[in-house]
Amino acid sequence: MKRFYILFAIIFSFITAKAQFGVGGSTIVGKISGTLIDSVTKQPLDYASVGLYRVGGKSPLSGSITDPKGNFKIDNVHPGNYNLVITFIGYPNKTVGPIVTTNAKPDKNVGSISVSPGAKTLKEVNITGQKALIENHIDKIVYNAEKDLTAQGGSASDVLQKVPMVSVDLQGNVAIRGDQNVKVLINGKPSGATAASLSDVLKTIPADQIKTIEVITSPSAKYDAEGSAGIINIITKASNISGISGSVSGGFGTRQNNGNLNLSYNKNRFSLSINAGGNLTWPQTSLSTFNQQFTGPTGTTTQSSDGTSIVKRYATISSATASYSFNAYNDITSTFRFNRFQFTTNATNNFNSSTVTPDTSYQTQYTSNSLNHNSLTGFDWSLDYTHKFKKDGENIVLSGEWTHAGVNTDFTDYFTAELPNNQDFINGTNNEYTLQADYTLPVNKLLKVEAGGKEVIRRLYANSAVSEYTGSQFVYAPDSSSTYGYNQDVTAAYTVLTFTLPKSWSILAGGRFENTYIQGNPSSAGETDLMPFSSDYQIYIPSLTIQKQLTSTQTLKLSYSKRITRPSYQLLDPYVIKTNILGQTEGNPQLSPEVSQTIELNYNTFIKSSLVNASIYYRHITGVIESIAQPIRVDSLAGTLTESHNADENNSFGFNFFTSVNPIKILTLRTNINVYTYDPTPYAAYAADFTNTSIKVQYNIFGAASLNFNSGLIMELFAVENSPRYTLQGSSPSFSILGFGIRKQILKKKGSIGLNTIEPFSKYKYFDSYTSSPGFVQSSTFAFPFRSVGITFSYSFGKLTFSNPTQKKSDTDEEKQGDQGVGGGAGGTGSGNR
Repeated sequence: MKRFYILFAIIFSFITAKAQFGVGGSTIVGKISGTLIDSVTKQPLDYASVGLYRVGGKSPLSGSITDPKGNFKIDNVHPGNYNLVITFIGYPNKTVGPIVTTNAKPDKNVGSISVSPGAKTLKEVNITGQKALIENHIDKIVYNAEKDLTAQGGSASDVLQKVPMVSVDLQGNVAIRGDQNVKVLINGKPSGATAASLSDVLKTIPADQIKTIEVITSPSAKYDAEGSAGIINIITKASNISGISGSVSGGFGTRQNNGNLNLSYNKNRFSLSINAGGNLTWPQTSLSTFNQQFTGPTGTTTQSSDGTSIVKRYATISSATASYSFNAYNDITSTFRFNRFQFTTNATNNFNSSTVTPDTSYQTQYTSNSLNHNSLTGFDWSLDYTHKFKKDGENIVLSGEWTHAGVNTDFTDYFTAELPNNQDFINGTNNEYTLQADYTLPVNKLLKVEAGGKEVIRRLYANSAVSEYTGSQFVYAPDSSSTYGYNQDVTAAYTVLTFTLPKSWSILAGGRFENTYIQGNPSSAGETDLMPFSSDYQIYIPSLTIQKQLTSTQTLKLSYSKRITRPSYQLLDPYVIKTNILGQTEGNPQLSPEVSQTIELNYNTFIKSSLVNASIYYRHITGVIESIAQPIRVDSLAGTLTESHNADENNSFGFNFFTSVNPIKILTLRTNINVYTYDPTPYAAYAADFTNTSIKVQYNIFGAASLNFNSGLIMELFAVENSPRYTLQGSSPSFSILGFGIRKQILKKKGSIGLNTIEPFSKYKYFDSYTSSPGFVQSSTFAFPFRSVGITFSYSFGKLTFSNPTQKKSDTDEEKQGDQGVGGGAGGTGSGNR
């Protein structure tokens, strides 16, 4: 904390000095509002276009579309003299003005404006606008999920399958270009729920809540250094419509059901958005087989099992965001998000073991029944204050966030023979506190400076209460129980320079310094050798992006980034976890963070309504954290103990290609292909544990075709294919999905109904895994019920989607040189604090 206060003092001293020398002050921006009325019918004109022009100007500076009550509002208007130009089909253009706004009175309500119809007035006018499905920016790729037909009725995991450069495996683990060390943000901020169990959280977020997904493969220094693969930022839906508006959506299917409600209220300088959603899956029965062979100097043990597991899952995620502009200088925004999910598993397995030694042989058979209940309840609360200065684009943002999560994992195992029944109730809490300051200064047209500081304080505590079966009941066993306290403090400071140079060159260069301090305190009455541990390390994170706008539709970009992946608190805990008695895990407090460096060359071209984007990249990772399994004996049976180590370095060359093409007006074809290598070089201490030392080629492929008819009927077919993912001791399964959806807009495009299906031709998908290490070999097959058919619906009220007239570039636009989209449309994407 002391370091963070120093950073704050430096920033505020700089700002105060600027103000004392006359550079400070504030630019007032206000709004112009009013209502359009038909002069004959006296009815409001809905969806009319209102353009804002300077007096004597020929190009619109901004604009708006009237809502169903004829109201319009144009924000971010600087003091000056303006004309309003009203355009509506069937009506002659009308100019109203001059309208004067001043520093003292930045807001102007022009009242009711009467508009006379022309000789021919159309009975109904629909003015709609659409964003591109995929947008390419200087620092990220944006996927507009709200335009995704087959996403409705699904979850965030389903949407991520279709995002360029992103893949999701069977367990819900997310990867960017094959690397699962991904930092996931929600509205630009971390969440305690994702820190506890990212894959489970993504399965619980209804797709209908998601507006866009941003993929940042080469983050600038303003972003946290965590996540060697990059950053995924999930932006949820919000509305800027005056008055009250909202939407309701959902889906019912054979695999899962969900619902979502959005409400927005905007009045003068106050806005409020409320979102509530839930997800419920029907009980799903999975099948599994497992085979192991252990060899050693005392004999050979062969083990096999087959079983079924039934999983039930439900979740809710709700949020409320309130914003208020005190004046043109200052505004404040606060968001509260509530997360809750739980799932239960009931698994039954039949187990067989055969051991052969030089002296004897014996066999063992038993049946196990495992009951597992997992739940997470938590919240994220954030507060952001923005102060704008006189210089256009100069501002400071002060942010704070408190994330809390309570995690409970309870399991009970019953065995008919060999192993004792056991029970464990694990309760954990996670509190994370963040303070942050970000300052932006456009020095001139060629240079913009960004600087900031951040302090993150994490406090985690877990208690494992183990009970052993004695007689006919479970009795608490203090020697087998444990507690674990973990503290992590991260102090960071950064500077980013954006250069806009002649001849369409632009440079984004920055540096970030982070200091990390961790402290762990494991304790167990039965393991007296557990000792507290601590670590303190620093890292400098440079970033560089050079971009050349070759033509108005072609961009070439070269970028370099350095990232780290800190070991999680679970990987550092030295206590042996025996949740699976035959597959135990042990943490390693000596782990260091992985460090990755990536160089990428990207080419992007935009041809009419089609986009082609191609990248080649090289990534070098040192200190790769690998899970190494070793054989152990558990009574008369054989098992494994897995421990993590910084075991190797990895070099990966890759190629990524995605495109969206419209061969004909109604048809859109999309493809995303990522091919990359896995080439580990083990450190000497772990070379004997490696069985995959040759270069492996891995890939992720996505393809889709959609038809969009003028009648409001939309159809889409998509497919996903992921290759096996290799590790140092084996491979995880390949993964493929086939899906189809159809949707029809109804109620004057305010609503829609649809039908989605996933894997219609097979009930189960089968996944094979393989692991090999000195002393043992194991293989498994897992069958998951993937076939699903669902009905989706949505209804919007208050106001339909519209596009504004051409607007003056905002400060955010100035740093996104060469942004390209697919399918036309306008509008930026939201991005919160890093």
